[in-house]
Amino acid sequence: MDQVIKIGIVEDNEYMREGWETFIEHEEDLAVIGSFGSCEEAFESDAINRVDLMIMDIGLPGMTGIEGVKYMREHHPDVNIIMATIHDDNDHIFDALKAGAVGYLMKKVTPDELVEAIRNAHKGGSPITPNIARKIISTFQQAAYMEEELSEREIQILNQLSTGRSYAAIGKEIYLSVDGVRHHIRNIYQKLEVHSRSEAIAKGINKKIIRPND
Repeated sequence: MDQVIKIGIVEDNEYMREGWETFIEHEEDLAVIGSFGSCEEAFESDAINRVDLMIMDIGLPGMTGIEGVKYMREHHPDVNIIMATIHDDNDHIFDALKAGAVGYLMKKVTPDELVEAIRNAHKGGSPITPNIARKIISTFQQAAYMEEELSEREIQILNQLSTGRSYAAIGKEIYLSVDGVRHHIRNIYQKLEVHSRSEAIAKGINKKIIRPND
């Protein structure tokens, strides 16, 4: 038998936590060595120094799961962390992955799926619930499409917008009439699906279309 994978669980729902413990303990190569209702409780335990992998909720009392991932990355960088949560929105997904989680699962996964995800993560994989993976792919595809859609001139003007210049100042900088600048900005707003300068700048920064050093 392979080396036993030592697991910690951080989940404030007692019934969910006990359910995970029960079916994980049925596996010969898995062992739950710590089960906690909060990050604070987990981080005060000696078990945290022995776990190979953590299953962590996001919506926890006190320190959130995402804050917990950041703490683990700083103090226990070798521990793999799988988020198991009810949240399927982009903000939670990307915040958790950027913080250092190696996997992201919805809580409705079956026992077999969770067990397989644990083994996968321990071997270097990144287990992600299929609908979450589709969201991640879609987000990157949209970002790529957006950059292709904006012309070089529009990207230039969007970068100028981010400096706070007026339309007249932008036109003078790039040798274009004010009406010409307005025309391009209308196209930019339409392509980015925004309605204001601030929204366009925010989305441009988020999608890395705006290049501060240009």
